[in-house]
Amino acid sequence: MQNTSQRVRTVLAALAVIIGLFMVIGAPLLIQTSLDGVLTNLVQASKERPQYSSGILLFSIFYPLWRALIFVGGVALIVSALPIYRGKEWTLPVALLAYAMLAMGGMFMFLPYVSWVKGFPIPMTLMLVGLVGFWCMLLLRKTDRVQKLVDFLTFTFIGMLATHSFVLFTGALRMLMTRPGQPLFVGVEWWILTMVGGIDLLVVIMLVIAIPLLALRREAGWWIALIASLSGLLIDAPTQVIRMATFDYLYGALLAIGVLVFLLIPKFRQRLVG
Repeated sequence: MQNTSQRVRTVLAALAVIIGLFMVIGAPLLIQTSLDGVLTNLVQASKERPQYSSGILLFSIFYPLWRALIFVGGVALIVSALPIYRGKEWTLPVALLAYAMLAMGGMFMFLPYVSWVKGFPIPMTLMLVGLVGFWCMLLLRKTDRVQKLVDFLTFTFIGMLATHSFVLFTGALRMLMTRPGQPLFVGVEWWILTMVGGIDLLVVIMLVIAIPLLALRREAGWWIALIASLSGLLIDAPTQVIRMATFDYLYGALLAIGVLVFLLIPKFRQRLVG
């Protein structure tokens, strides 16, 4: 950050304050509005299709969870604004992680919203604001074009894989809660969900840890991202074969392949770990 011009650091600091205030004040209200809309429609739908009732509980838990992560991320951005202005190196991983929480949370909440609520998808606003901050932090710093390309592709795919893995984790929980034959697991297509759900949750945690480590060019971040994406691929691919009712696991496998490709390209790895 010290190599970045004072003008750019001023822009990044101002952006941190603006988006940070949005995450602390505006985002919680938008998330509650989104949650109310989703739950209202889910309650009505579950009267005819009881299997939808699991979504009522899960979204009542995970929407507030992401709201809490986004709120704390907003506080972190506000606190980091002055150090960003001064060019402190530690602000890069902190800001990236905070913006990632907003983008990932918005994307996760976007999917149930568009499935159950008509009209403008409110959570998309959160996702887009988070991506603006995330990409500005990556692309406005003083680095060469190749480094910008490596960072843009790698970090964006890591965020996409982490978000989708959380979606798969939630989906597995939702289906297991309303599975036939409870408390037993009748067939491989049901017990495989106990694997894919837990593993994808661990993938999310590892990728979130990898983001700030890779921002600092730590080799540990590269290895954690590698293990996470490989784990996601090795569980999502067979789950897609076993459960063909949806292509969600295929999308997860493809995103994991994308992350692996960017991590394993020698030129990319050299740029990522220094």
